[in-house]
Amino acid sequence: MQQYHDCPQIVREFLTYHETIKGQSQRTISEYYLDLRMFLRFIRLMRNDMPISTSLEDIPIKDIDLDFIRSISRTEVLEFLSYLANDRTPNPESAVPDCGIEAAARARKLSTIKSFYKYLTVRTKQISENPVADLEYPKLRKSLPKYLTLEQSAALLKAVSGPNEVRDYAILMIFLNCGIRRSELVGLNLTDIYEDRLRVVGKGNKERFVYFGASCRKAIDAYLVERNKKVLSDNRALFGSRDNNRISVTAVHRLVKKALLQAGLDSTQFSAHKLRHTAATMMLAGGVDVKTVQEVLGHENLNTTQIYTHIENTELKIAAEANPLSKLDFSEHEDSSEPRDESDE
Repeated sequence: MQQYHDCPQIVREFLTYHETIKGQSQRTISEYYLDLRMFLRFIRLMRNDMPISTSLEDIPIKDIDLDFIRSISRTEVLEFLSYLANDRTPNPESAVPDCGIEAAARARKLSTIKSFYKYLTVRTKQISENPVADLEYPKLRKSLPKYLTLEQSAALLKAVSGPNEVRDYAILMIFLNCGIRRSELVGLNLTDIYEDRLRVVGKGNKERFVYFGASCRKAIDAYLVERNKKVLSDNRALFGSRDNNRISVTAVHRLVKKALLQAGLDSTQFSAHKLRHTAATMMLAGGVDVKTVQEVLGHENLNTTQIYTHIENTELKIAAEANPLSKLDFSEHEDSSEPRDESDE
């Protein structure tokens, strides 16, 4: 926790709890740290009656104690959310900086604050009042996740080339067949490969098995011939980099973008995470029930998985409209003089 030295002790204890007890990833811990640091700096800024133009980076918070945290009101939290929506500049270095950050980013910061107060009131019982217990999240614009069609997926696989072709092809096959997260792929070890499935360590260090088909098995086998000739710095790793280290999340991001460009696909619209969406959509299109897809993807909440059922409904609508009979006009055969029989409606 040395990297969080500029935060109050109570915040560092919260971060340690989520790292050691809850098993959260380092990325999640870092996001909690940044969100809480910004929140507490804002509260101190407002209480000291400084101009809103004062940089939050200049506000010290290391000496903040439990009494300060306890004194924060619901109104002050709402003022912070208002600041994020109207005054916070996401990219101050741009030629014409925008003011206000998106609802999803505001919701994440509120989620951090809620988690912090839940830790203080429920987990450790250091305070009794929770000012954000019933605070609603910003309304998010609902949009369907982007995904590749079957034809685009095939084009992506076919386009893979270069010195790491066998490795990259295996990685893309795993993404498209198994729908695992990028971080989960990076964490795969040689011992996690079984005859027809992968052992995956997901969020919160939760383990699950994800099965794959014959084509994916073939791609993995082809890569293993190459992998077994290499010695990596972490020789447990399934996928290695060109400098013989475990492959990184950044490297996976780059190889996916490269393959998308080679396939003539829009690399700004698709990513490794969109391949996860693609796998989920293909599973539902193949008749897999949503509960099973939830288990495959490692979603804790079924509602997270159900977004893909909306995609599938869209596919069904397209399929119905593609039926030649849907374009025929039968109106001339209708006899408006006869009464409608509504007995079956």
